[in-house]
Amino acid sequence: MPARLRPTAPIAASAILVGDPGRALMLAQVLLEQPKMSNHARGLWGYSGLTPNGKELTIQSTGMGGPSASVVLADLAELGVRRAIRIGTCASLCELDLGQLLIVSEARTAGGEAARPDPELTEGLARSLPGAHAGVAVSLDTLHDPERYRPSVLAEAADMQTAALLGAAAEHGLAAAAALIVSERSDSGQLRDEDLEEAAKRVGRAASALL
Repeated sequence: MPARLRPTAPIAASAILVGDPGRALMLAQVLLEQPKMSNHARGLWGYSGLTPNGKELTIQSTGMGGPSASVVLADLAELGVRRAIRIGTCASLCELDLGQLLIVSEARTAGGEAARPDPELTEGLARSLPGAHAGVAVSLDTLHDPERYRPSVLAEAADMQTAALLGAAAEHGLAAAAALIVSERSDSGQLRDEDLEEAAKRVGRAASALL
């Protein structure tokens, strides 16, 4: 039995990963037919079921920050997950507008360590999400003031877990990719909740079709 997750339904080999448990529920209702809760331990809600075209899929929340995401992914690997796509949010560090999509080509830590996503899944996301921007994300311990990292880190956006998640995927032999929704800009505030939900649904449908 994994150390943190306590699955109550079968876990699929393909998974969509989100930080927010509420977003996991929302995507499960949109993407799965008769979804079953597969985990509620530690508040890390997860759901499994069949997509409309009959594919098994798990949608699992990973919590907040890199340490939580990496240990959840380790448990998922132990449970048989082999392919995963992160759907997350980020803060713009350049010209990315609120609501724009960033397909992560590389994720870096504040210290400069880099992790790369699976090229096949990343290319598939780019094809499935026309208009999305491909670029670099930096994963920070806090997004209180991401702008202060702009001079030292070459990245278009900042989040809190993609680098750790991609690093853990490589460690455990998973194919993983990430698409981030720009939900914050220092000069224009935050994306409206309803717009964030619609963007997450769009990315979720693309991710589900790829997996």
